[in-house]
Amino acid sequence: MVYDLIIIGAGPIGLCCGIAAEKAELNYLIIEKGVLVNSLYNFPTNMTFFSTSKLLEIGEVPFISHTDKPTRRESLEYFRRVQEKWDLKINYYETVQTMKPDKNCYNINTSKGKYSTKKVIVATGFYDTPRLLNIPGEELSKVKHFYDEPHSYIGQKLAVIGAANSGCDVALECYQKGADVTMIVRKPHIYKKVKYWIKPNIENRIAEGSIKAFFESEVVEIFKDFLLIQTPKGIIEYPNDFVLAMTGYKPNYEFLENLGILFNADEFKTPKLNEKTLESNLPGVYLAGVINAGLQTSKLFIENTRIHADVILPQITKNLD
Repeated sequence: MVYDLIIIGAGPIGLCCGIAAEKAELNYLIIEKGVLVNSLYNFPTNMTFFSTSKLLEIGEVPFISHTDKPTRRESLEYFRRVQEKWDLKINYYETVQTMKPDKNCYNINTSKGKYSTKKVIVATGFYDTPRLLNIPGEELSKVKHFYDEPHSYIGQKLAVIGAANSGCDVALECYQKGADVTMIVRKPHIYKKVKYWIKPNIENRIAEGSIKAFFESEVVEIFKDFLLIQTPKGIIEYPNDFVLAMTGYKPNYEFLENLGILFNADEFKTPKLNEKTLESNLPGVYLAGVINAGLQTSKLFIENTRIHADVILPQITKNLD
């Protein structure tokens, strides 16, 4: 069987594309390497979205949350209801391994099977691939690039690297639950675009000394019981039990390049695509969602990429035999 469309990724934008495929009555399949909305599932347990529930709505399904800013738990339940309402065709825990062109279609091999499809949409997001520090000791088990919840750090000397939204959220929550928190920040201040209800709180905690902070500083090496930190006054040895490196994330370039996607030679490593149709350098292969911003991970979100499905699907349907 040859599918009309295979969508790689069952995040919110992959689901948007699946809904559009349902409306167009296409023979489609969504392939997801993890669970439904896998990136959101791996968000911190107590995370609250910056966006309102209204801006996260897809598929004409109302998103009702207890407050204006929905939580991770509420978002997981919401997208489960979206999938249920539209009866989206999704294969979970299946990893795409290769994709090769073959006449008028693409042959896709996965960890569970083989598929042929006329068109492809890649909607893989970026949250699965952290930006590494690339310093000695980063491979130690005490170092984590993903944060779940604060219980593990009660009574521990915790270093939080980074001062954007994730770093500030992590520092505050762990401090409030009893961790001894120190932030290491490359810039001379907290990131200016931190959530408006978080920024004054973290700045006040630092000012009063409840949370320690090294500004204009970087960790240069990690050891079992301490860190070496380059500060404006020189390198210091700092006691430490755990490191949470909240240094951001990026698209999985290795995976995308293996598919044959090409990228621009700019500082943001954005994919080569037709900006009007979102078709990549590969004929019939489209890119949807935040991966289109490359390393500019604060440029595209669910709320401003929901329209990608409405851009792509008309291109697919008019070109199907």
